[in-house]
Amino acid sequence: MPAGVYLHIPFCKSRCSYCDFATDVYRSSDAVDRYVNALCKEIVKFQLPDNAENNWIDTIYFGGGTPSLLSPQQVERIIYAVDSAFLLMGADEVTMEMNPATVTIESLKGYRSLGVNRASFGVQTFDDRALKLLARGHDANDARTTFALVREAGFTNISFDLIAGLPGQTLEDWKKNVREAVSMKPEHLSLYLLEVHEATPLAEQIRSGRQPKPDDELAASMYEFMIEELTAAGYRQYEISNFAMPGFESRHNSKYWRLDPVYAFGVSAHSFDGVERYANERDTARYVEMIETAATAEVMRETIDVASEFAFLGLRLVEGLDLDSYRLRFGIDLEEKYKRELETAADNGLLEFRAGQLVLTERGKVFSNEVFSIFV
Repeated sequence: MPAGVYLHIPFCKSRCSYCDFATDVYRSSDAVDRYVNALCKEIVKFQLPDNAENNWIDTIYFGGGTPSLLSPQQVERIIYAVDSAFLLMGADEVTMEMNPATVTIESLKGYRSLGVNRASFGVQTFDDRALKLLARGHDANDARTTFALVREAGFTNISFDLIAGLPGQTLEDWKKNVREAVSMKPEHLSLYLLEVHEATPLAEQIRSGRQPKPDDELAASMYEFMIEELTAAGYRQYEISNFAMPGFESRHNSKYWRLDPVYAFGVSAHSFDGVERYANERDTARYVEMIETAATAEVMRETIDVASEFAFLGLRLVEGLDLDSYRLRFGIDLEEKYKRELETAADNGLLEFRAGQLVLTERGKVFSNEVFSIFV
């Protein structure tokens, strides 16, 4: 089975108030060049694990951060390094995350010429007030203008990111966001409920009372509207937060939910080879130093409970978890092992048993972490 490759580009124009990812503010082209050199070295020096069947991959994903701050020349160097370490096969999907006002028509055409064929577009909201609150560094008009440029450059597979449940956001605000996104006709939509992470500026703002706490019931209403609106527009929900026109589901992200191998490179990158999960150093400067001196920046490695993770990750998919297939693969009867916990979740309206499938209800999708905790 082909694996995927994830490439972490940490640089951003500014740091968003809710962000918990490994990011750095873009300060100089020299610092970015040094990082790209280190990233390429890590890729070229990579050794496949003993349990790997082959070096085939069929997806590449540039995440961040803001990968669209890279020049086409830097992207070309990275793709060349990937090509030297792996064999790209099949109908390849090469995704780049892009933020509004970070690209030009020239840079976009440059990415396309290198094989980047999917754009993941970080809009988050069309509300300028909310964008300032989030410290996004762009306004709603930037998002509209950039989207038009991405289309003009020849991208026929575009994903939009939107966030529901922002501080002060009303249901009507959310409806306007979803309707405008649908009117632009992207092929894919990732719509997330806001998660407040500790040690972020937003968490401190909420703790100090400067921003209101997230409202779970309002979030549930937003989620319900989202499903109804997107379904009516022809999108198919295939995962808790993801909707696509037929044939445009994210092949790379689906690897995470199905526990397929993904080899990740760059600062804070997390890999999974089918047995073990391992992660790189989170500090960018330290990551670069480690790669330059030792060609590795690995700081963590663990053997995971594959059966447990497969259960809760599989539940993220709308199709749910096939209990017979799970029993055959892992020798575990989930209904028996977690009988009391699953019955409680079902009684609370979070889970359903449907013809041998374990499936989250609509309410369960909103409060999915309560269900996932059963298997952790």
